[in-house]
Amino acid sequence: MFKRILIANRGEIALRVLRACREMEIETVAVYSTADADALHVQLATQSVCIGPPKAADSYLNQAALLTVAKSTGCDAIHPGYGFLSENADFADACAQAGLKFIGPSGDSIRKAGSKAAACALMKAAGVPTVPGSNGPVADENAALKIAAEVGYPVLLKASAGGGGRGIRKVESAEDLPAAFHEARSEAVACFGDGTMYLEKFVVNPRHIEFQILADSQGRTIHLYDRDCSVQRRNQKLIEEAPARCLTPELRREMGAAAVRAAQAVAYENAGTVEFLLAEDNRFYFCEMNTRVQVEHGVTEMVTGVDIVRQQIRIAAGLPLGMEQADVKLSGHAIECRVNAEDPAANFRPCPGTASFVYFPGGTGVRIDSGLYSGYMLPPYYDSLAAKVLVHAPTRLEAIRRMRRALEELTIEGFPTNAGLSHLILCHPDYVRGVCTTAFLENHLQELLDWDRLAAESEATQ
Repeated sequence: MFKRILIANRGEIALRVLRACREMEIETVAVYSTADADALHVQLATQSVCIGPPKAADSYLNQAALLTVAKSTGCDAIHPGYGFLSENADFADACAQAGLKFIGPSGDSIRKAGSKAAACALMKAAGVPTVPGSNGPVADENAALKIAAEVGYPVLLKASAGGGGRGIRKVESAEDLPAAFHEARSEAVACFGDGTMYLEKFVVNPRHIEFQILADSQGRTIHLYDRDCSVQRRNQKLIEEAPARCLTPELRREMGAAAVRAAQAVAYENAGTVEFLLAEDNRFYFCEMNTRVQVEHGVTEMVTGVDIVRQQIRIAAGLPLGMEQADVKLSGHAIECRVNAEDPAANFRPCPGTASFVYFPGGTGVRIDSGLYSGYMLPPYYDSLAAKVLVHAPTRLEAIRRMRRALEELTIEGFPTNAGLSHLILCHPDYVRGVCTTAFLENHLQELLDWDRLAAESEATQ
């Protein structure tokens, strides 16, 4: 087992990894930018090292600095968390060349899965259903126009190296495609340094279902069942739950088996996620594979009892999973709400600032993943995630009620958050019935914002 691990990340995921290491009696080295000098992961790590100014390119994305710190502090592994360098194949290779274990898949596997255009071709060969579209990258708008005419509109233009909703454009007609192609490619170059694009048929009103994968170095690959991530805005997830209410036992087995084949197709090792689009007719299609721990991994931990980050570390150390597929059992229902420092009423404008007062809910079945505390200044240089509120209960309805209660207790003063919007979603009849698709928030956002405004006005007059 590793003696000391460098955590190449920040915020709640850095804390999540740090806590797993502490329970495994592994020392930790935290890195931080000058903007994160007061962050909790900096205070709680065995050792902390500043690696640069606030700009991510000069700190958390500075591969040379990370490797230098890891070597100089005697680390034998690096955990990348999610975001930043977690899906960077070159960084995974650089770790190996420096004699450090990258706690994640190999650079080769990241390349195979990370290029979404190439991954789709691999999935087809492995018998995993894929959305009709380009068989690989699309060279230019003329090639995109030809393929779109073949599969039919609407279509999606997607950045091959994309993630987090970046580099994606929905196109309704041939007239709109050239401009959308150039916009998406420009965004992809700006965000990922790679303008490679591919095209696929737009699946109308799908659900976003993903399967958690674990694969060890001994050749064993299993899944930890599914999560429903359909409540999202502009491809950014807002509420996730496990398991997906919409799956029958037969469909769950079929999708789980496809997810395992997908992981095996890229010779995957460590934790990862295979994402699917589930159409209205219950046909499912491969969407992408994320070669890292997901933001929403906690809901899977709650319903399976498996510590995914601990498993990541064990797998990277060469240890076997210690479980078979038949050993993984689902228990109850879990929901996660991402609490972001943003104002939904102002087009979700990011609103980082100083948290003058923070109170997190507790009680049975409630878990909070956050680096926030009273007096902490949430930096404006990174994503706006302030906290993750997770709940677990015996049934989905009980989990919904528990999450409503938790959000009612949650108090963050100093900047606006989307917690109120999440609470309203949890009260919406479509959500309670479990019939939300990825179009839910787009279709109901104004209705939800009106509810919020009316509630605020009513409270003000009382």
